Amino acid sequence: MKLKKQVTVCGGAIFCVAVFSLYLMLDRVQHDPARRQNGGGNFPRSQISVLQNRIEQLEQLLEENHQIISHIKDSVLELTDTGAVSPSGMLPFRSANGSWVLPFDGRPTFLSVKPQDCQFAQGRRGQTDLQMLDVYSLLKFDNVDGGVWKQGFEITYEPGEWDSEPLQVFVVPHSHNDPGWIKTFDKYYTDQTQHIFNNMLVKLTEDPRRKFIWSEISYFAKWWESADMHKQEAMRKLILGGQLEMVTGGWVMSDEANVHYFAMIDQLIEGHQWLEKNVGVTPRSGWAVDPFGHSATMPYLLKRANLTSMLIQRVHYSIKKHFASSRSLEFMWRQAWDQKSGTDIFCHMMPFYSYDVPHTCGPDPKICCQFDFKRLPGGRVNCPWKVPPRAVVEANVAERAHLLLDQYRKKSKLFRSKVVLVPLGDDFRYDKALEWDQQYLNYQRLFDYMNSHPEMHVQAQFGTLTDYFTAVYKANNVPQGARPPDYPVLSGDFFAYADREDHYWSGYYTSRPFYKSMDRVLESHLRGAEILFSLAVAHARHTGMEGRYPTSDYTLLTEARRNVALFQHHDAITGTAKENVVIDYGNRLLHSLQGLKRVIINAAHFLVMKNKDVYRFYQTEPFLETDDRRATQDSLPQRTLIELDQSGPRYLVLFNPVEQDRLCVVTVLVNSARVRVLTEDGQTLPVQLSAQWSSASQMSAEVFQASFMVRLPALGLAVFHLYDSADTPMTLRSETLLRLSGRGQTAHAVDPLPLRSQTADPQPFYISTQALTLGFSGTTGLLESIRRKDDPQELKVQIQFVTYGTRSSKDKSGAYLFLPDGKAKPYSQKEPPVVRVVEGPLFSEVVALYQHFQQTIRIHNVPGVDGLSLDVTTMVDIREQSNKELAMRLVTDIQSDDTFYTDLNGFQMQPRRRLLKLPLQANFYPMTSQAYIQDSQHRLTLHSAQALGVTSLESGQLEVILDRRLMQDDNRGLGQGLKDNKKTANRFRLLLESRSTGNKVVDSGPTSFPSLLSHLTSAILNHEVIALPVLPKKRGIPPLHTFAPLTGALPCDFHVINLRSIQHQQDTHSPSPYTALILHRKGLDCGLETPNPGFNCTTTEGQLGLSSLFRNLDLQLLQPVSLSLMYSSPPMANDSSISLEPMEISAFRLKLR
Repeated sequence: MKLKKQVTVCGGAIFCVAVFSLYLMLDRVQHDPARRQNGGGNFPRSQISVLQNRIEQLEQLLEENHQIISHIKDSVLELTDTGAVSPSGMLPFRSANGSWVLPFDGRPTFLSVKPQDCQFAQGRRGQTDLQMLDVYSLLKFDNVDGGVWKQGFEITYEPGEWDSEPLQVFVVPHSHNDPGWIKTFDKYYTDQTQHIFNNMLVKLTEDPRRKFIWSEISYFAKWWESADMHKQEAMRKLILGGQLEMVTGGWVMSDEANVHYFAMIDQLIEGHQWLEKNVGVTPRSGWAVDPFGHSATMPYLLKRANLTSMLIQRVHYSIKKHFASSRSLEFMWRQAWDQKSGTDIFCHMMPFYSYDVPHTCGPDPKICCQFDFKRLPGGRVNCPWKVPPRAVVEANVAERAHLLLDQYRKKSKLFRSKVVLVPLGDDFRYDKALEWDQQYLNYQRLFDYMNSHPEMHVQAQFGTLTDYFTAVYKANNVPQGARPPDYPVLSGDFFAYADREDHYWSGYYTSRPFYKSMDRVLESHLRGAEILFSLAVAHARHTGMEGRYPTSDYTLLTEARRNVALFQHHDAITGTAKENVVIDYGNRLLHSLQGLKRVIINAAHFLVMKNKDVYRFYQTEPFLETDDRRATQDSLPQRTLIELDQSGPRYLVLFNPVEQDRLCVVTVLVNSARVRVLTEDGQTLPVQLSAQWSSASQMSAEVFQASFMVRLPALGLAVFHLYDSADTPMTLRSETLLRLSGRGQTAHAVDPLPLRSQTADPQPFYISTQALTLGFSGTTGLLESIRRKDDPQELKVQIQFVTYGTRSSKDKSGAYLFLPDGKAKPYSQKEPPVVRVVEGPLFSEVVALYQHFQQTIRIHNVPGVDGLSLDVTTMVDIREQSNKELAMRLVTDIQSDDTFYTDLNGFQMQPRRRLLKLPLQANFYPMTSQAYIQDSQHRLTLHSAQALGVTSLESGQLEVILDRRLMQDDNRGLGQGLKDNKKTANRFRLLLESRSTGNKVVDSGPTSFPSLLSHLTSAILNHEVIALPVLPKKRGIPPLHTFAPLTGALPCDFHVINLRSIQHQQDTHSPSPYTALILHRKGLDCGLETPNPGFNCTTTEGQLGLSSLFRNLDLQLLQPVSLSLMYSSPPMANDSSISLEPMEISAFRLKLR
């Protein structure tokens, strides 16, 4: 009742003020002295200027009136706010404990997670025969000399073993073409790859028994585009006739450690869509011979894309030996979280050291090398074992055939069927016509001899990968892709990889972190651009304005998809290419980032126009500015400065790429300390004004940071007005304290920002918000402790910086390998750091400035997701170091023992165990997006915006390598060290959560899941708000409004991976009427306390109605499709609900208009 009265009184006040101010306005216009100035003469012109003056005054008065009303509106809103009411009614104020209380928008938000949605994480898992964590526990990793097969054992067989069932041999010719490594993509293509395709056309056509496989569509597409119609038709005939098989069919053979699942899927779609459009073929088998370790995410994605079988090669030599000895090299690979067998895919692991010819025909490389006919005497390649190949002729064919068959038989003893796979190829092979003749003619003579001698009990032929798999299924009497009887089921992954001795390939998890970070920025932009473009085109169609919208932006999207896809290659994102190749990748990434910003700007322009009739697109005159700019491919972004002046407002459009509403702090750069921010409907927002620092202790006098809290619609755009206006009580200044060592350092304040300085003392100091209190070391300026508002005591969370050197022996760390010289040493520098402490109502931060890095830890004083974790940015610059790796180590009281958890590709969590029997470098794992440690009370998660190497070397620790500078090659073919380091910003979110009781039981299992809050934290870190200033226009800015594309909230365990416009079948430069919606339902651990996320969050047991999901658009087609869009199920009724299981990724073809 009391509240009603207050609202009535305030409503009355608004009415009175409005009437009174209109009266004043008219009064002022009537007594306008301008009317009396002009006597006679020139009557019409003076009348016009008087009218103009009056109109301008009226506009000004109306604006003032609007602002007065909006202030009163704010107060009314404040009175009805369900949150803390400040004493002043509407202004931010400091509470008794010193933390700021803000006038929030008082929308009540709720959290409702159904108990059924929590059962998945607790559920019993199906038993698998091989769980990789158990395999690691079991193995000795002792590296015993195995004879001719050095890392294996002696293989024997009985001569009569194949009498009843002859051995089937499939020799599979292949050429491994890296899309950039020692040479750039284009240089490789010009020098080698194009010749492979041209020779392939001629040589495969000569004999229908010849076969070949190819995997990198990036190269195939480049060749196709330059080939004439006859060549294209001949190539299509070879593929459709089964002589040439496209294996995996991705744009590249993707890395599996550093890549995010968004990009893994995207590069697969790009390759498959290209094949479908140009050749009409669907890949059936996966081929991954060169990625440095294998992730469990890949089999899941291939399975969802309808592939039936896959092959892997680079696996730790001890695991290969173990699997070979139990004939488990072929298995059904199942996801650890799969409770049944729906994710099973048949997988073949190659048994030996490499995919080259000496290591593929059998266990003895000295013999196998003699059957690599490119190495015939007189050529440029020879056999290191000193026995060269000999051409097969009548006189020696019998001896040669028996020698080779012995190897085939020995290899076949490692498998369960009497079918053997023998790859025949290497890097960039078959680029000369001579090699095609050498290999195919000599092998055909051997096959003809074997097949015409029944007493040898062998059937040998050239084959494709699918020919081999088909024969295995047939031999076992099961359908394609089904589990053969008694074949084992495996779950887990194959990291870290070692190819010999203690040479662990765990260095590349961090190598060249600058580009790993840039890749993720580009991925977020690609996803955002795809979604906005698809929505803009659909709305343009809906309003009949398709002809006026720049659908040609689709070309920019295609180009960006392909550049992102190219960078997922296992020598690109890994940081293992030559310096000039890295520059080429960098230029491609930058070019596409600029293109994507254009797509986003053009879509946002159309979508925020209130009246679409006045929409005009001018290629040369963009409506919006980009949020930031990068001067060169290897420079950090510089944020755009919004220049305010007295003439009127600057408009700002904010894009939220996350599929949930978002309450967060946004910071922009302005040229004035007198800044006021209004929402679209005229409410003034609290602004925190902070310094932009030009050096450690020097503020900029020209540029200021303005931070304000916003609520943004899911996947939507919101409009804000920025004014240069006299002081308003809603603009609050940050208070800055500089902690100096006292040696001649001085601080320079810039009016009006307060700045204090003091000599640093060893006492800890604190910053806090309503949710968190952080303690920092007085000596180092680094984090020491975290206390959550509902926890009685603080938890030790200490950040330390440590460095690793490299060995003094001949084998040293390089781009691939991590070979440290022992445990890490604490980072030290002579001078104490400068430490900056900034406090204010919206955020507080501590910046510690060291010689080789500077760390900023910021906390946001907002309710929900954005305020519950620490924003950690570590700027690293180790360009003057030599053979050093810099790591950030978290040291806590959490009793995590030897267990920690790292994500695989941002898709799933993989439990890890630190093993003392393994060297230090073997305990490092890839972290694409997060890692955590936990005990019965707490879980501490380090969320990462870039892929890096991570470990836990002691209980309670989590450690991440930030950058590595290495002066030498590590003998894996690169021929260079890592000396092209850049100044790199590593971005993290640190999240401390409380665990509910009774959760210890599941910690030993093969699965673990992030909490809902953790998933949401990852989303806001990886998909930052994009702030686009509207460029000032001479003709003025037409009315703009918020664009909220969704009618309601998505279930908050759903993630929109992509909303991707599908290519037009005829016109490659424009989109078809169809869009692919790719969704992922996340697995949740509900055993952590879930605070209010700051928006309405519900789960629905995986149900989602799509027909009314998109506001103001009609859904005309809803069709489930395979992950890469190649296979379609029958369309569903448009009003159907779709249903996803936890962890499921599904794709749908939509027609929206």
